[in-house]
Amino acid sequence: MSKGNTFENDWLKLIFNATAIANIADNASSSPLTNLYVALHTGDPGEAGTASTNECTYTSYARVAVARSDSGWTVTDNSVSPVAAITFPQATGGSETATHFSITVASSGASKILYSGTVTENIPISSGTEPILSTSTAITED
Repeated sequence: MSKGNTFENDWLKLIFNATAIANIADNASSSPLTNLYVALHTGDPGEAGTASTNECTYTSYARVAVARSDSGWTVTDNSVSPVAAITFPQATGGSETATHFSITVASSGASKILYSGTVTENIPISSGTEPILSTSTAITED
């Protein structure tokens, strides 16, 4: 089963831009999330995984906060992409390869994954590397 294209776009705007869906869903009024967090993974975290499943562990790694608004995410044609490149902290030690990314609700820990996907091209990380997800990184509803 598929969602209608208009609803797919509305859904992504609710999640990534905090835009209500008229007569269906409102953004939380008491304590809505103001940021979503992007994580890097060395393997697919899977649908049953959490944000810490296969999460990168290079020295100085941290998830990156992206504003949950249209200044953080562009939603168009049933697809969402970051407005600006997402730059992770520069590695100061360790060596691994980022193959996947996820969007989560917390800056650390085993939080729920909202979406995940493959990093194309994979990012080999070693001391001095600054991993970056470009604005062409996209999540599509269909």
